[in-house]
Amino acid sequence: MRAARPILASLLVLAACSGGGTTRDQIKVVGSSTVYPFTTAVAENFVNARPDMKAPVVESTGTGPGIKLFCAGIGPQHPDIVNASRRIKRSEYDACRANGVGPVMEVQFGTDGIALAESNAGPKLRLSRRDVYLALAANPLGKANAARLWSDVNPALPAIPIQTYGPPSTSGTRDAFAELVMVPACEALEPRMKAVKDSDPDAFAEHCTRLREDGAYVDKGENDNLIVQNLSTNPNAIGIFGYSYLEENAARLHGVPLDGVVPTYASIADGSYPGARPLYIYVKVAHLRAVPGLREFLADYVTMWGPGGPLVRRGLIAAGADVRARAAAVVARRTPLDPAGLH
Repeated sequence: MRAARPILASLLVLAACSGGGTTRDQIKVVGSSTVYPFTTAVAENFVNARPDMKAPVVESTGTGPGIKLFCAGIGPQHPDIVNASRRIKRSEYDACRANGVGPVMEVQFGTDGIALAESNAGPKLRLSRRDVYLALAANPLGKANAARLWSDVNPALPAIPIQTYGPPSTSGTRDAFAELVMVPACEALEPRMKAVKDSDPDAFAEHCTRLREDGAYVDKGENDNLIVQNLSTNPNAIGIFGYSYLEENAARLHGVPLDGVVPTYASIADGSYPGARPLYIYVKVAHLRAVPGLREFLADYVTMWGPGGPLVRRGLIAAGADVRARAAAVVARRTPLDPAGLH
């Protein structure tokens, strides 16, 4: 009976994941457009090393929608992994649990930066977080934004229209942009907002994080390459996306200094760039036994995220040695996420 228990447990997990139907023989990943190129690179490596297995399906849905799909349930109709350019929220984790998703692994596989970029033919802007907040917030200091030119928010800046292309509200990149750029500037200008953040989240969002909808900020969806194209045709505009897209297009674009720091591999890695952020993948523990190749796929990720590795060559900023060691241990031990530290 003791020998039969592990087999029975595996069968129960498989049955749970199958939803009563046929189990899936192909890894399925959804989520962040920023993380998409890195997971795609791992998927390419996975299938090249195992030609007898089906190529993983990786979809760029955005972090928020991806987590919603991931947390909808277990079984072949639900994804195994979600790419995330921000940490999962406590409310999202609770939705996972409510839908029976069960233990989830959190793997911080690297670092990225929220890069502000412009065409190499652009005006060579140098911005502070205060400038960006006053230019892009819908209601800076509680008043409707009437600024039309960069010089309206800072006389030292050129008198050119404020035109910014960036991600949609469902994007983890936009969430990170709000948290790393907009919020610090808002709280510095209005210290009372620090207390409002918890007591009245809606009022805080109105003052600090809601972006303009009058054309100064243009939502370009989850296609970061479209932002790159738009910057090439509109040299006075600014784009917001993950650092890897800036690095990929260095022949056409350059980073806009933020608070005097240029977005580079070194400034993001050492944390001196204000827009530095961690990147994650989340994995369903229940699917590890049910989906062929999923454990091997994660093992491939571990071998590819180090300094000088294939993902760094794709634009990833390698995490510190301690972070990489913890992430590798999570994968090896299948350690579930402790939700106690989530917000």
